[in-house]
Amino acid sequence: MLKKFKIAVSLLSAMMLGLCGLTGYYSENIPDSFYIEKGESLNISSYPAINVSLSATTEADAITYPSSQKASLKLFGLIPVKSVEICRTEAPVLTAGGTPFGIKLLMDGVMVVKLNDFDISDNPDNPEKACPAKDAGIKTGDVIRLINNIPVSSNKEIQDIISGSGGQKLKISVNRNGKEFITYLTPIWNDEKLCYMGGMWVRDSTAGIGTLTFLDKSSGVFAGLGHPICDADTGEIIPVSSGKAVPVEITDTIKGRSGVPGELNGFFTSEECLGSLEINNRCGIFGTFNESVCKEYQGEEHKMGFKQDVKKGSAYILCTTEGCEPQRYEVEIEAVDYDGKDSTKNIIIKITDENLIEKTGGIVQGMSGSPIIQEDKIIGAVTHVFISDPTRGYGIFAENMSEYIHNIG
Repeated sequence: MLKKFKIAVSLLSAMMLGLCGLTGYYSENIPDSFYIEKGESLNISSYPAINVSLSATTEADAITYPSSQKASLKLFGLIPVKSVEICRTEAPVLTAGGTPFGIKLLMDGVMVVKLNDFDISDNPDNPEKACPAKDAGIKTGDVIRLINNIPVSSNKEIQDIISGSGGQKLKISVNRNGKEFITYLTPIWNDEKLCYMGGMWVRDSTAGIGTLTFLDKSSGVFAGLGHPICDADTGEIIPVSSGKAVPVEITDTIKGRSGVPGELNGFFTSEECLGSLEINNRCGIFGTFNESVCKEYQGEEHKMGFKQDVKKGSAYILCTTEGCEPQRYEVEIEAVDYDGKDSTKNIIIKITDENLIEKTGGIVQGMSGSPIIQEDKIIGAVTHVFISDPTRGYGIFAENMSEYIHNIG
């Protein structure tokens, strides 16, 4: 009898430890807030054992709209997990993308992409090197917006100021990782170039090809890529001064394979401006299409799915592998990270469509932004490929991208 009692106690202890561990896991991985629509209840697809208790007895349909309310999450309706905020709002109806578009960006300032030492000695047997920019504490990836309080936005402008400085100290306003600071650069005469130099290479613009994720036809605002446009040399997010979307056509694909990512190749078909590019951040590129483009754009309309709507299982993406028209390709959602620290890697997807695998090998560069649709809702966009397996990659929640469409205009 005593032996059976000990076994029962051990089993109960193990069960309680398991429940505590599960509760801790849920508490850590479930977000602190959720958006839901009026009249709906919060159901987290990947956590069916979680029950929601509102902080008040008011029925969901009777709550004012829009509104927010505290709720308690409980495991099996009994064990408290955490308190969350529920924000009632209206999920936008969006036009699905999948079409490619050309990107032309002018930077907000100029970005330092390389520091350059140069000779300052006349004696070839005793060379002496100098780099004024390095001496001023400037690093690659820094963004320069002002010199002597004069705005600079092009390579030529900064060259003209430095070469015409007469060697006088220049006040430089530098942005590094979002923080501004002031430093002073003293240009040095270069006998080879016959001018004063600062010892740095800068970039003022960039261009490329992306994929449209969705368009809000009511406002003309669109979102693409699902990740930032970064400088090729420094890896830093490019600050946008202005930019435009232009027509593009995909000509062919470099097929991806393990260890070697593939790529969509294309070209700008004209300089026609389809719309303006206004925001470039970690969740993508955002802008406004011209009114005529919005009216003519062909695409299916879907409600946006909130993050808790996303679940493991079948879905599909829209992307363009040749020409200008997107096609539908089947995928499988393998994992969902509701509270991921990286807001662009919320979903793990696997390409299951044999036609797409045959064409591209899976996910390739240029496909970023392809909308992911599940149960007739736009739930996210493709963002990254797994280098070791091009059939698999990451996606971002559409909810994360949609937060920025209200910041346009």
